[in-house]
Amino acid sequence: MPEPTPQDVQGLSLALAGLRRRLARLIDAADMSMASETDDAPGMACGALAVLGDRFGLSAFEREIVLLCAAAELDPSIPAACALAQKEPQRAYPTFALAASIFDDPSWEAFSPLGPLRHWRLIEMDSVEFTGTLTSRIRIAERILHFLKGLECLDETLASYVAPVAPPFFEAPITAHLPAAERLLALLTSPSPRIVELRGGDRRTRASLAAWAAGRAGLGLLQLCVEDLPPQAIEADSFCRLWDRESILHPLALLITCRSYRLDMLPEEARKGIGVLLERTRMPLVLDGGEADGSSAHDRAVIEIAHAPRHEQRALWEAVLGGRVQVDAERLTATFDLEPGAIVEIAAQAGTASGTVEPSHLWSACLARGRARLGRLAERLTPSVAWDDLVLPAAEKGLLRRIATQVRNRATVYDTWGFGRMSQRGLGISALFHGESGTGKTLAAEVLASELAFDLYRIDLSQVVSKYIGETEKNIREVFDAAEQGGVVLFFDEADALFGRRSEVKDSHDRYANIEISYLLQRMESYRGLSILATNRKNALDPAFLRRLRFVVDFPFPTLAEARALWMRTFPQGAPIGTLDLDRLAVLGLTGGSIRNIAMNAAFLAAAADTAIDMPVVLAAAADELRKLGRNPEEALTAIRCR
Repeated sequence: MPEPTPQDVQGLSLALAGLRRRLARLIDAADMSMASETDDAPGMACGALAVLGDRFGLSAFEREIVLLCAAAELDPSIPAACALAQKEPQRAYPTFALAASIFDDPSWEAFSPLGPLRHWRLIEMDSVEFTGTLTSRIRIAERILHFLKGLECLDETLASYVAPVAPPFFEAPITAHLPAAERLLALLTSPSPRIVELRGGDRRTRASLAAWAAGRAGLGLLQLCVEDLPPQAIEADSFCRLWDRESILHPLALLITCRSYRLDMLPEEARKGIGVLLERTRMPLVLDGGEADGSSAHDRAVIEIAHAPRHEQRALWEAVLGGRVQVDAERLTATFDLEPGAIVEIAAQAGTASGTVEPSHLWSACLARGRARLGRLAERLTPSVAWDDLVLPAAEKGLLRRIATQVRNRATVYDTWGFGRMSQRGLGISALFHGESGTGKTLAAEVLASELAFDLYRIDLSQVVSKYIGETEKNIREVFDAAEQGGVVLFFDEADALFGRRSEVKDSHDRYANIEISYLLQRMESYRGLSILATNRKNALDPAFLRRLRFVVDFPFPTLAEARALWMRTFPQGAPIGTLDLDRLAVLGLTGGSIRNIAMNAAFLAAAADTAIDMPVVLAAAADELRKLGRNPEEALTAIRCR
């Protein structure tokens, strides 16, 4: 359908002149200057009105009613003429009765609520309770008046619900997304547009693909949040009519998004609103379905957006950053698995006022991308330690350094050298940390995260395991899905809660326990980041499980030399340290965790007594810690006094 041209809009003044002549017939011609003008049919010179009539299927009489209502808004002389023509001073406005008296071939169908004038809200009518249908005031809808004047502005009611969709951030979709984009374009340009649901990718990518396809189809694209839809049936029906009217005036498609939910997880109120919209609107609808879930939908066409491969992510990083910053795009794509929309947003967030990009800001923005989801599922730890803070035998410390080296060189080995193409299994870098409580397992995870500049999240497996069938796997899946964007070390504490020695399947409980174990192993093997399990009892773990882990790191009980080093590192430089015999303290036979507890408690004792942290204070705190561990403090303290 053609849009009104400037020439069409200019014809409105001619149409108004013809209308004034029609009104003059009902009024004393001597009182009206317009009586001398040549008579012609009103509305025929107004091309914009003709376009409106064609789009909504208006009869000649209905078009003339629209013109009469428009004239009352545009020409100050028309309201007075309406009052004179109707011989009622109070009726200084158009009515159906007036239209029937001045126009040829009036039809009662034009006044019907089912007729296009009232159905599409082209005109609005005051209450008929006291005045009746024929003599009630009628006025043109503001949106229609703007259309006749050649102004493109959204209906005020609709404008409070929607926002324009930003233009696509690409000239053409990446190769992986091209099939989805072309199919969406084909559906939007089909004779009877269908409801389309986009799945996969991220929100920005889905919106850009929809904007690209709508633009190619010659459609404007607006965005509406499902949560804003009116759930009441009457309001929803009115809402849908306004949307359909808007799409007839200006070819539109509507992108429906969710602010807080996935489409398949909407609350009941939102479901009602979207149900009415899906059933009643004629506008092409594109649903932002969120992440791909593999399910089907009988009432819509589902388009799955393929995940952007690493090489296309890298090319996009290089394109959006250009020469603004020297960034290792290979390291970014090896660490973070991001969709194109996320890459574009992150590059914009990391920019400075001068247009440059700080590499540290860029890395931080990538890390922050997945924090919202992971923060609901795990505890984020903020590492503030380095290799020097870790007291371990040289072999174990070297093993930890090799873990960090493998994480840094994944892209080279998996992608450049092709090991990743040989098999998708076993690409995850996984480790088991085993040793007594307090021997440094959590500290080692913090050191690795700090070395790699990754976020560290601790997941308590005792809280993940559920007695309900399928819930444990669901909890594990949520954690790994949230971490897939990269830059995360997953630290599973209390692994004993899930991994005991596997035995023959004797009952359903054993069978489902094995399913849970297998599922976790599968996710660890496919996870492109670093995942760590911590346990106090390595001997309780099945050897078959151990074989599937890349690294197994032993955290032994500290030797005397290691214990002395732990005591030396445990007090901060700003603390008032008195005389301490570190050799004698090492004889207490404590782990690093217990030593840190003693140091903290001794500091509070010294602060309360306003003294330095010296041997009597530390030994008093050590006695409390030994009692907590179930050991006899007198025996231990006597042993070190004898040295």
